[in-house]
Amino acid sequence: MLSVFRSFIRSKFGAFFAILFLGLIAAAFILGDISSGKFGTGLGGGDTVAKAGGSKLRMSELQDRIQRVFENARRENPGMQIGDFFAQGGGKQVFDQLVAALTLKQFASDQGVHISKRLVDAQIAQIPAFQDAAGNFSQDNFRALLQRERISEQSLRDDISREILQRQLLAPVGLGVKLPDSVALPYASLLLEERQGTIAAIPAAAFLDAKEPTDAQVADFYKKNAARYTIPEQRRIRYAVIDSERFAQAAQPTEAEITAAYNQNKAAYAAKENRSVEQLVLPTQAGAKAIADQVKAGKTLAAAAQGAGLAVSTLTDQSREALAATASKPVADAAFAAKQGELVGPVRGSLGWIVLRVTALNNVPARALASVRDEIIATLRTQKEKQLLTDFTGKIEDQIANGGTFEEVAKDNGLKLETSPLLVSSGKQVEDETYQPNSDLQPLLAPVFAMSADDDAQLVPITADKRYALAAPGDIVAPAPPPLAKIKPLVVAQYKLSQGYEKAQKVAEDIRAKVAKGTKLADALAQAGVKLPAPQVVGGRRADLMRGQQRPPAEIAILFSMAANSVKTLPIGQDRGTFVVQLNAIKRGDAAGQPELLNQVRTQLGDVVGEEYGAQFERAIEKDMGVTRKANAVAEAQKALSATNSGEQ
Repeated sequence: MLSVFRSFIRSKFGAFFAILFLGLIAAAFILGDISSGKFGTGLGGGDTVAKAGGSKLRMSELQDRIQRVFENARRENPGMQIGDFFAQGGGKQVFDQLVAALTLKQFASDQGVHISKRLVDAQIAQIPAFQDAAGNFSQDNFRALLQRERISEQSLRDDISREILQRQLLAPVGLGVKLPDSVALPYASLLLEERQGTIAAIPAAAFLDAKEPTDAQVADFYKKNAARYTIPEQRRIRYAVIDSERFAQAAQPTEAEITAAYNQNKAAYAAKENRSVEQLVLPTQAGAKAIADQVKAGKTLAAAAQGAGLAVSTLTDQSREALAATASKPVADAAFAAKQGELVGPVRGSLGWIVLRVTALNNVPARALASVRDEIIATLRTQKEKQLLTDFTGKIEDQIANGGTFEEVAKDNGLKLETSPLLVSSGKQVEDETYQPNSDLQPLLAPVFAMSADDDAQLVPITADKRYALAAPGDIVAPAPPPLAKIKPLVVAQYKLSQGYEKAQKVAEDIRAKVAKGTKLADALAQAGVKLPAPQVVGGRRADLMRGQQRPPAEIAILFSMAANSVKTLPIGQDRGTFVVQLNAIKRGDAAGQPELLNQVRTQLGDVVGEEYGAQFERAIEKDMGVTRKANAVAEAQKALSATNSGEQ
């Protein structure tokens, strides 16, 4: 259930971490190989920042992971600064995740629990980012993504092993949590609670000074707020596209090749029987037998699985060979020996013990060469284009490895050179807000922005096995604010707004104090001495505000955290002013007559409690193993990374 990993994935930075961890899980690769050193308080020497048994986490590893998560976060939000990342807890979340993984790894080792290479291979093959258009594992995609994200294959394998360990060790802890109505009812009723309040906006614009600021005031404001105006690093991208279409003529198969391909694959074109199955994979034979017994007693396989908190998977139209490759040969043999509708298992599979049911039979007739000719031609052409493209890109990589420059390699291979305008890492152009990078350029942004100015050119897949680009950075413009003269009108406007905001804050606080003593909000606004917007009555049910993906406005959400008859101030943001929020009424909810809502909340709370059990289990392991952490590790990492991320602070 809940591990620190899963908590992190759900956080504001977790999505980026996830992309790193599994390529798009996808589950994203967070942990790394960790080794050692010595500094006081039992942590051992060198730059060690955490220690669990014989495993150690080093400062260099912590900094590297924080930097990578930050860089991925900034791809989505180019204006993010390293200081913002730490201020919002990103650095601490990475540190906690790494320590949790380190602890579980050592705990598993102490208990003799290990993850097989075969299981890791299976996980890697299932990651969408490593698959081609047909859904098959692509070595080219695998290699390219690791190169782009600067991850070694061994590091990724270690990370996946640890994530599997987390699932295996923590999932059982939270299973089977069931809560009584007495616990679920108050929470369900809270969702039905209604609140009404009055909100008044005190805009900074109402307090703007008509007098223009002096040049000295503007210059001082610009200097103090330079980070606000800093433009992120900009780069030109030099690239040359390589398309498999250049090999279309050379890839056309001959008649002899077509006939040979048919003869070599006669078994595939022979008459055969395919089967569809629904299956359930369990870690133990006893658990699989218990499920099988329930099915034999009358339950469906899906219902028995659901009762154990699991779900069946469906494999459609499988050949014996395909099922053997997916599950195991014994599983395939048993499935093809069974009748339609018959339960099979438990049988030992590649990932555990399998219980399955044959749901459909499909007899496929034999196919002659004439009927599959076009299919064979398309397959051969694709294979030959792929091979020719692989040979060509391999030649280019060899040239680069032997010292060939971007220009030399492009010229020697007849590639067309192209150069983008100056771009930030998101692909936006500072001087043209309407600019959008083309489909060839978009995949090059991340790898080129990760390169140093003197790095060798890289081959980057645009469409795996179809289209590549030789890419390298061109001009690089370091992060910096533009000259004051260029943006002076903007700075003047924001200076005046900031001055107005300070006045608006004081007025809002004065209004709040009056309302708290009994003055009506409308009357307090009228006494402010300036014309202000009329107050607005707002409200609703807590459940309605929580519905959907979008968070409710802060000025409304705050109503549900206020005490009855209280009044608060709340910044509007970006120096635009201040809200005065008054809570007028609370109508309590009662979910006693809504069994559907009650059941939903009970299930959700059960998941939360189960996750908390998992988190407590992690903390207990950490305490029992005497895990040590360097108290100021995150602060030290922030100091070092702030120095290396020029323009970020």
